[in-house]
Amino acid sequence: MTERIYSTRAYERAMNAIVVEVDRDDGRVLLDRSVFYPGGGGQPFDEGDLVIGDDRLEVVRVTQDSRGVWHWLEGALPPVGTHVNGEIDWVRRYTLMRTHTAMHALCGVVWNRFQSPVTGGNMKPGEGRLDFEIPQWDPEDREPIESELNRQLDLSRRVEVSFLDRDVADQDPSLIRTKVSLLPPSLTEVRVIDIVGLDRQADGGTHVDSTGEVGSIRIIKTESKGKGFRRIRFVLV
Repeated sequence: MTERIYSTRAYERAMNAIVVEVDRDDGRVLLDRSVFYPGGGGQPFDEGDLVIGDDRLEVVRVTQDSRGVWHWLEGALPPVGTHVNGEIDWVRRYTLMRTHTAMHALCGVVWNRFQSPVTGGNMKPGEGRLDFEIPQWDPEDREPIESELNRQLDLSRRVEVSFLDRDVADQDPSLIRTKVSLLPPSLTEVRVIDIVGLDRQADGGTHVDSTGEVGSIRIIKTESKGKGFRRIRFVLV
């Protein structure tokens, strides 16, 4: 299994690693440790480079499976046993961290107002959208949601990471804010992101340490996604 550095140390930008498996047909390598987030929960995978001596190989895709984290590379693949240095695109990653934390904060604000579950979501650096089941939505709700979200972000609430045994997590349904649980049956340990005092839920992505790092957001659009369903789009400003 790859040591997933991003899971506990989101501010790490680089790592030393060893190539433990090579899939030449697919153009990818498996590393024993990685700072590259492999994507999931609406957050895209990280971009960056693997450096081997004077060679710099662009990481164009990252995924994970039961064996660990795979890195697709542009260029000749290094053999098993090669020592590499990995460097992520930090500006892009940090913007995604801020965006992801803003999405959780929005989830908390909407939950506190409507007790409405999330039905979908996605993000790219500096932009995000969440879909909610809100039968009682009124167009006048948009401004107070934006105002309350910015107020919560400005409080600089701590963002804490913890891990729970699956049996313990399953006894706390509040950890699942989506309408349908997306936790795979094979998962034995659940990672929890807690915006202290606002939102606590199971999540595998990367986040900032405080909501104060997010800055402000602006809701740019709300859309109907069918009767009783609403999509909220926002940008960081």
